[in-house]
Amino acid sequence: MLKFPVIAVNDAATKHMFDNRYGTGQSTIDGVIRATNMLIAGRKIVIAGYGWCGKGVALRARGLGAQVIVTEVDPIKALEAAMDGFSVMPMSEAAKIGDVFITVTGNRHIVRREHFLVMKDGAVICNSGHFDVELELPALQEESSSVTKDVRPQVDEFKMKNGNRIFVLGSGRLVNLAMAEGHPPSVMDMSFATQALATEYCVKKKGSLKNAVHEVPVEVENYVAAEKLASMGIKIDKLSTAQEAYLSGWEHGT
Repeated sequence: MLKFPVIAVNDAATKHMFDNRYGTGQSTIDGVIRATNMLIAGRKIVIAGYGWCGKGVALRARGLGAQVIVTEVDPIKALEAAMDGFSVMPMSEAAKIGDVFITVTGNRHIVRREHFLVMKDGAVICNSGHFDVELELPALQEESSSVTKDVRPQVDEFKMKNGNRIFVLGSGRLVNLAMAEGHPPSVMDMSFATQALATEYCVKKKGSLKNAVHEVPVEVENYVAAEKLASMGIKIDKLSTAQEAYLSGWEHGT
């Protein structure tokens, strides 16, 4: 039982649709490129998870010419990835053909022992969704005959007993923070504004909000989005009185 009201800021559209998708998408690919100086075009990039972060990473990777493969456990998200034009398959299949593996699931052991054993020589693995447990690094250590630290800054080479090499970026920590600079301020501003205004909302509603999890008020979301558009010099249309009446009525239909 909660002892005070909570606002679910991470569920706000002005947070996850932009911070998670565009922020994580760009900063993750930025981290991979900085760490490896790899040409993304033509590479098979395996993205584990097709939530908002996974969507963003997939979009950016495709924009740079990668052949994007998505792995998922949620049939709806897997179907969405397929209809967005990405290849979808189990990790057991993707592990055999991928060049770069990026986990963005928020879960543990997404890339595991059995996957390491079938990866091609030179495969690169990293995480951008959670803690280092998304990669089963203890198992990788056990299956390696040697480990060379910092073959490039924060890039470790694991030489497998079969002779293949697997490169781990940032010790499995968030690659967009370990290898790059995180999200640009021009996308984080919306998240921070939403958090600040949600806090103000709680203060103003002190005593009237139930001790439960509440959504960010729609007026806060709309205000943040409108202010962001204004800062970008973008104007949009407004509904007329007649249009508002039509949308709120039930008299008309197909």
